[in-house]
Amino acid sequence: MSASPALSPRRVSVAPMMDWTDRHCRSFHRTISRHAWLYTEMVTTGALIHGDVARHLAFTPDEAPVALQLGGSEPAELAHSARLGERWGYDEINLNCGCPSERVQRGAFGACLMNEPQLVADCVKAMRDAVSIPVTVKHRIGVDAIEDYAFVRDFVGTVASAGCEVFVVHARNAILKGLSPKENREIPPLKYDYAYRLKRDFPQLEIVINGGITTLDEVEQHLRHVDGVMLGREAYHNPYVLAGVDARFYGATEPAPTREAVEAKLVEYCAAELARGTYLGAIVRHALGLYRGVAGARGWRRVLSDSKRLARGDLSIFDEARAHLTSPEEFFEKKALQS
Repeated sequence: MSASPALSPRRVSVAPMMDWTDRHCRSFHRTISRHAWLYTEMVTTGALIHGDVARHLAFTPDEAPVALQLGGSEPAELAHSARLGERWGYDEINLNCGCPSERVQRGAFGACLMNEPQLVADCVKAMRDAVSIPVTVKHRIGVDAIEDYAFVRDFVGTVASAGCEVFVVHARNAILKGLSPKENREIPPLKYDYAYRLKRDFPQLEIVINGGITTLDEVEQHLRHVDGVMLGREAYHNPYVLAGVDARFYGATEPAPTREAVEAKLVEYCAAELARGTYLGAIVRHALGLYRGVAGARGWRRVLSDSKRLARGDLSIFDEARAHLTSPEEFFEKKALQS
């Protein structure tokens, strides 16, 4: 079990995922779980220094708690970006030391930073000196052919010496050349024991494990060894998995929302965003998996993916999509009777 003195607010979190965990996605996930810790997509320091800060950082209070993930490797730029994040109301600043994409490598950040632990420590110190909210690091367990546990142990030790107390461990190596980001999420073998060993070697640190975790039973198993579990693609493609999080891992007593209740909140959100000129498809793409496992879910996805319907911005699209579904309660009652 974890040696931490208290349960982590990051007991269950949803990973930062490029092109996916935008503000619409986070608002949707928050209607399913009030307590799961949410992350932005990675935002580069360059985008904040030279771009439209509001476009990258604006979010609604209803999304909280939410962490801002930064991509960068220059301490002063990261400190400036962290200050912006705190000013905009984020609950945590997370440094990306795990993304293996070549585009990110060209910017000299992401997983390649694991080869420069002292630089990461300098970045962490600069951000910690700049903000009062937690500064955390998300990283892999190794880079390319470096598979020895000592590599990640020494990385964590060096960065922890700069004051970082929370490490999110994607329990795979990052292959910097020859694999796409998608392949990097699937091909390098998972080594959960490395994350467990980090918790044993650094009991004072908060260790969150990430990689290939798909069920809440698996979450519970991992929590016997570490402080938190980060769900990635499963939470995106099967978002209703988050419905069981609050009661099971945070002690919530209120019942989980039904899929229909989540959908009703989504429709309300879409109506408000349409009034602001938001394209409907930018929102509903995050809800394609809401009825995963329910008979007719394919029809739901097909209707909500229809570009012509979406372009009309007509919320009756939800009625059309729902018409393909068996009632979730009816569907699961039938499954229970058959089992």
